[in-house]
Amino acid sequence: MTSTPLAVRPALLLAMPNRITLVRTVIAMALATYAFYTGELLWLVIGYVAYWFGDSLDGWVARRRNEESLSGAVFDIVCDRACSFLLAAAFMATYPDTIGPLAIYLAQFGVLDTMLTFSFLLWPWMLSPNYFYKVDRPIYVWNWSKPAKAMNTGAVVVSLVVAGQTGAHWLPYTVAIAACVVKIVSSYRLVQILCGRQAATPGEPRS
Repeated sequence: MTSTPLAVRPALLLAMPNRITLVRTVIAMALATYAFYTGELLWLVIGYVAYWFGDSLDGWVARRRNEESLSGAVFDIVCDRACSFLLAAAFMATYPDTIGPLAIYLAQFGVLDTMLTFSFLLWPWMLSPNYFYKVDRPIYVWNWSKPAKAMNTGAVVVSLVVAGQTGAHWLPYTVAIAACVVKIVSSYRLVQILCGRQAATPGEPRS
């Protein structure tokens, strides 16, 4: 008896949200590369704006057009890491003083946050981490609510700019370490829930 291969859905893979993800990633990475070449802060800022705006836009379009998909969520997560790492590398190459806090940020974002974000795959019915509140609201609030996303992707970069203008070089270290602590606490809570040592607290995305 021969098995029937899984049906391929190219229309879903080529849906508008995925196209936006691809375009914003190419643009952000191209700007990061040019920032490497020129060493100018302006191109880094434009690159981060393109990354953040595109990251918000693809999710909004997916929900508006009812085109959310597992493949789209995974693609978005991978592209976020590609953009963040190249932009951060350009930042560190241009401004060596940022290496310390950005190294802490990349460690938590590249390892802890990545593992947390992909944990939604453990629940087959969940399309993306945006619905993790149905499993555990505290982990969702700490990591994927709108304020948490803003803090996770922008707080360290903004604090670096502020530190460059004010000389408060302790600020980006504080922000990066605080973000790392949040990921450690979230990871511990997730493991406790998965092992049955702690009850999950499902709820609504907003209080």
